[in-house]
Parts: sequence; C-alpha cells; structure tokens
Amino acid sequence: MRNGYEVLVVDDEPIVGKQLRQALSKDGFNVETCVLPVDALKRIDEKEFDVVVTDIRMDDINGIEVLEHVLNKSGKTKVILMTGFAMMELARYAMENGAFDFLEKPFTPDDLRAAVGKAVGQPRQFPVK
Repeated sequence: MRNGYEVLVVDDEPIVGKQLRQALSKDGFNVETCVLPVDALKRIDEKEFDVVVTDIRMDDINGIEVLEHVLNKSGKTKVILMTGFAMMELARYAMENGAFDFLEKPFTPDDLRAAVGKAVGQPRQFPVK
C-alpha cells in the first residue's frame, strides 16, 4: 500500500541508495534514488518531492548545495541531510539554513523512517520493547 508521499534519496554510493529505498518503501513511500547529485538537481527541477534525503559529502555537488537548490525550487519540500562525517557545526549550519533534520551515519532503518515520517507529518509509532 502506498501512502502517496514522494521521496528522493541522493547518495553517491549506489548500495546506500538501494538500502534506503528499501527501508522507506516498506512504509509505503514512493522512492526515487539518484547516485549523481547533478541528476538529483534535474529531478528536483522536474518534480516536487515531499522529502529529499541527501548525503552531505559527495563529489562535485554536496548536500548543502542540494539543500539550497531545493529551497530555491520549493517551499514545501523537506530536506534531511545525512553524513558519515557528522560535525555539530555542519549540522547547526544546515538546520539554520533550512534543513528539516540531520542523520548521522550509521543510522537504523527505523531512524530514517521516523525522520521521513516526521517530515511529512506522520510520526511513526514503534512498538515498546
């Protein structure tokens, strides 16, 4: 069952994009992935996504530039930044400049689904263990 929310995942590691797509698809999100950030910018120009999940550190175009492109294109799209090189200054900068959330790699599929669910206004309910 689809929930109708459109999500774009941008990561220059194909396996990461595949894993994130699988995790989000389980909650019914319609997920597209881009390995090249330049392709992501083109898709953002063509289509309005509800959420863009992007790595920060990529060649040529970084996640902050993806964030800026989204903000210039749409006031509706939420951006979640992720990185394996988490730094508090970068996280603060991203949040102050329009990012919705920031995930430090490695994170769990539940962390990702919770962040995307929160971005679309549907917090995920996890069972108490």
